[in-house]
Amino acid sequence: MTTMNKFRVALAAAALTFTTATASLAQTAPLKIGYTSVEYVLSQMPESKQIESQLKDYSTQLKNQLDTKYNEYQAKGEAFQKGAATMPDPVRADKQKELQNLQQSIQEFQQNAETSLQQKQQTLLKPALDKLQQNIDAVAEENGYTYILNSDGASPVLLHGPKEGDVSDLILKKMGITPGAATAPKVTTPATPAPSAVPTATKTKTKSKK
Repeated sequence: MTTMNKFRVALAAAALTFTTATASLAQTAPLKIGYTSVEYVLSQMPESKQIESQLKDYSTQLKNQLDTKYNEYQAKGEAFQKGAATMPDPVRADKQKELQNLQQSIQEFQQNAETSLQQKQQTLLKPALDKLQQNIDAVAEENGYTYILNSDGASPVLLHGPKEGDVSDLILKKMGITPGAATAPKVTTPATPAPSAVPTATKTKTKSKK
């Protein structure tokens, strides 16, 4: 999990930075501003555990595919090193090319796996984020909030605010969730699947004996 840049929930929830219920800038009533931690609310939602579990399963699938590729590369690399000295030059060149292609395939798979995991997380998070947005809107309308800000992220919109302005628990109660009761982990992207270090193709080259 520490080997790649985590696709933070706060970034996935960037669209929730601001929300308005029915008020507009032109209204004459005083502005009432609240704030919430999207990351905290999501971690309390039952969907959080499901998303975390599905991401882990998907990561495991990718890792198994990558391990298969790596094992093939390793087996063919060892076979090449043992027999390279007695191979005709054309055969040796073909084997080297095959190993280089396998190495490239592994590297490309690792890169694509990272992107795929991030896309998978976005897909799984969307229904939960949509549900959260609907409940934020409802809480804002019912309690007279003009704006609700997101306090998460490396550069949060909210830098300071009174405790009574935190509507996180109101949002959870609106969804029928008891604040603080859940122990669901934060939804984070699993580490990019990776086998042991893939040896470079140049290490598989063996000069023929003269």
